[in-house]
Amino acid sequence: MSEHRRHRLRLEISREAARLFWEHGVDGTSGDQIAEAVGLSTRTIWRHFRSKESCAEPIVTQGVEWEMSMLRSWPENLSLEEHIAAESTRYGREADEVNRADDMLAMKMILLADREPAIRTAWLMACDQVEREMAEIIAVRLKLPADDLQVRLHAAAASAALRVINEEIGAALLGGTDPREFADAPERVAHAVRNATGGAVGDPVTE
Repeated sequence: MSEHRRHRLRLEISREAARLFWEHGVDGTSGDQIAEAVGLSTRTIWRHFRSKESCAEPIVTQGVEWEMSMLRSWPENLSLEEHIAAESTRYGREADEVNRADDMLAMKMILLADREPAIRTAWLMACDQVEREMAEIIAVRLKLPADDLQVRLHAAAASAALRVINEEIGAALLGGTDPREFADAPERVAHAVRNATGGAVGDPVTE
């Protein structure tokens, strides 16, 4: 099986597992039920995942993939506010129903993580990936090595800020808040990163 096909299969399994976890809880969902929902054998599920709880990992990671991609493409001549606003507009224009459904499932798993430690692990693993991406991005913008202590501290603080923003906005949307109330989400995210890093991250690079 090619890596691309393996990724797609893991993501499809994760989608069905996330739907079942949300509807029935982790304890109320079995590996057999996940396999039946996907149309695969239970044995196949265990070839791709170490446990039923780990089935949530791909959809949770998918939930931050846009964020990581957006950060990777941040041009030096733009502020973080400008870049997030432009990328958010582009995503809103280009995202299809599958993307939006995945986003909703990821938000549900992040909310479920508050009461399900095993799902919390998947969410924190995704956040760790964001922190690693942030370190690389911040290092380039500050012209420092990625393993510099200051870079690592900024990356840890910025990724923690993004985690809190994601949790707050996701919980509010799932609780019925009108999405239009988060029209300023790009600014909120950028300001959170600026505040977390003491203003070190957010401005265009002028040199």
